[in-house]
Amino acid sequence: MPDAAGPAALAFTPAIAEATAPIYERMKRVVPAIEWPFHAPLIHAINQLKRERNAVILAHNYQTPEIFHGVADIVGDSLALAAKATQTDADVIVVAGVHFMAETAKLLNPSKTVLIPSRNAGCSLADSITAADVRLLREAHPGVPVIAYVNTSAEVKAEVDICCTSGNAVEVVESLGVDRVLFLPDEYLAKYVATQTKVEIIAWKGHCEVHERFTGAEITEFRNRFDRLTVIAHPECPPDVLAAADFVGSTARMIDFVGTEKPPRVLMVTECSMSDNVAAASPDTEFVRPCNLCPHMKTVTLASILDSLQTLEPRVEIAPALADRARRSVERMLAVKPK
Repeated sequence: MPDAAGPAALAFTPAIAEATAPIYERMKRVVPAIEWPFHAPLIHAINQLKRERNAVILAHNYQTPEIFHGVADIVGDSLALAAKATQTDADVIVVAGVHFMAETAKLLNPSKTVLIPSRNAGCSLADSITAADVRLLREAHPGVPVIAYVNTSAEVKAEVDICCTSGNAVEVVESLGVDRVLFLPDEYLAKYVATQTKVEIIAWKGHCEVHERFTGAEITEFRNRFDRLTVIAHPECPPDVLAAADFVGSTARMIDFVGTEKPPRVLMVTECSMSDNVAAASPDTEFVRPCNLCPHMKTVTLASILDSLQTLEPRVEIAPALADRARRSVERMLAVKPK
């Protein structure tokens, strides 16, 4: 196989400019023209190598536009990526996201090669709880079902009854038919879910390092600066932020809101790159960006994706016995029917 990263292949030639022009058209509103000669050769090489490897790239909404619009085959939030990962016939799955997302893809595709382009793509939520913590919670609350947000390790997933995402958390809670549940690890998401159901929620105190930085006072300041501002927020944000928002929802529901409601000016209170990705497809909406970036997501780059495809490393591997237990909690989540 030729070296896709060789000097000639990575030069911004007229042929590459022509081949990638339709791709740039999709993101020209959010990627400056001066940057395109640096991105285009990598995008061209990755898309060629994908075909040779029979590979697909799954990209989370928080990835940068050149990844999200340039090389991704499947995009979305954690729930969408988990569901669509089961439907691909590719031999290789590259997860442009963080490690727990790659683990989830591996759980659902145990026979496929799953790659995570950056070994440093962690998650503050996943790091906030361990399998031992879950076992102690069960001892403290015997008989109470345990729900884990998908932002958790495979070890944690193996200890719980079912997983959820921000998009289906309420449905998952109510699907169990009980009066009380343990919900981990995101405290703010748990508090939000508690406002949407009569089920008692016992929460863990983990937080997303991106969303917890937003404040209600910050939202007020933006409203004072911008007229006709619609504020939409992710439920991982603190309660004062959600109280100040016009709409609260998962990343997928935030995107649907912009597409359906078409607000003239919107503030998306979530990871900053998502605003860029939605803005690329929403020419009639002005996006105000309170730019909090996920440092873990940003360790995944076009260069690291290309390197991962070339070397087929780093691979995600999960011990079979652990994977069997963790897979059950994810599959139970996917079986819950949306309202």
